[in-house]
Amino acid sequence: MWEIIEAAGWPIWPLIITSIVGFAIVIERAWSLREGFIIPGTLIDDVQKMIVKGNIKKDEIQSLQQHSMLGEIYATVLKNQGKPSNVIKIAVEQTGESVSYRLEKYLGVLGTISTVAPLLGLFGTIIGMVELFSSFTSSGHDVAVFARGISIALYNTAGGIVVAVPAMIAYRFFRSKVDHFINEMEMLALDLIETLQGNS
Repeated sequence: MWEIIEAAGWPIWPLIITSIVGFAIVIERAWSLREGFIIPGTLIDDVQKMIVKGNIKKDEIQSLQQHSMLGEIYATVLKNQGKPSNVIKIAVEQTGESVSYRLEKYLGVLGTISTVAPLLGLFGTIIGMVELFSSFTSSGHDVAVFARGISIALYNTAGGIVVAVPAMIAYRFFRSKVDHFINEMEMLALDLIETLQGNS
């Protein structure tokens, strides 16, 4: 591996740093965007039991708010129980914006990496081409410098693609996952509002 880095020259280092940042984001988002963490399967039934029991206490709502992101939205609905539906929906939208922001955390950086990585690879390619042409002199050409220029150009071009493609795939995957969670939580919040109105 070190031999490849040496052959790619100093322009490969920005790509290496970019790939480390991208990999760290992928691991963090894969852990944070687990469905059981965002929309726990048992939460819906637990909230239904709370509604049936009636007389929901403030500490129960606070506990629900800290439970998960869906719990936070459910807590908003329960806090505003008894108010007009349009007031509840506005409160849910405000909470939803906060939840959406946290779901999308670091995705902008991941998308930027997928765009910038090929440009960093192209920059390395240009550096390699400059070194390649510098091997030509009036007395002939230096084969070692020529070969090094080609090595820098090719390794950086490949490096840019190797970093960009997985980053783009991960970005699209997490983006669709976030959209799914947001849509699912909106539907569940509306169902809870209708349930409360039906019980009132």
